[in-house]
Amino acid sequence: MKADDFAARWDSALPYERYVASGTPEQQRRWNQVYDAARLSDAQRRFVESFTRRVNLLVISGIWCGDCVQQCPLLQRIAQASAGKINLAFIDRDENRDLVEQHRINGGDRVPVVFFLAEDFEPCAVYGDRTLSRYRAMAAKQLGAACPVGIAAPDADEMRATLADWLNEIERIQLMLRLSSRLRQKHGD
Repeated sequence: MKADDFAARWDSALPYERYVASGTPEQQRRWNQVYDAARLSDAQRRFVESFTRRVNLLVISGIWCGDCVQQCPLLQRIAQASAGKINLAFIDRDENRDLVEQHRINGGDRVPVVFFLAEDFEPCAVYGDRTLSRYRAMAAKQLGAACPVGIAAPDADEMRATLADWLNEIERIQLMLRLSSRLRQKHGD
């Protein structure tokens, strides 16, 4: 997909609050439970506040999805700490079948999938469906096909590790954008 295609998707995407509000009361409770438990440390907050490039995170999600419940509120916490440098928006997996089919992971329709886009919607990376820490936590509990239901928030250690995974990926994209000759020329830095 090209920047114009992502920009068009962005125009139809929902900000976090509206996306969560689109769910049932029980789905909203689950998302809010994780959001309320998620916290960036002071050092993480200062780090995110130091970003200089704007990045757009377009998330393919399912409001019903346990993996989305346990990860997307973390993205919202990171975006909120970014002083407007991280813009976050959500599109529904089932309403965007064409995009999902182009970006299958391991042959499946996984969520969440995050498209990291430059300020002008040029694609930088695709990341999903679970971070390494999420996979480690799941493997420690079970091996086999399953989808967590998100009824309970992940334990605090898992949440901190998953948050750190997302921060690492966002930092990678921030450095990519900061070092981009195209953007350095545009911004004169």
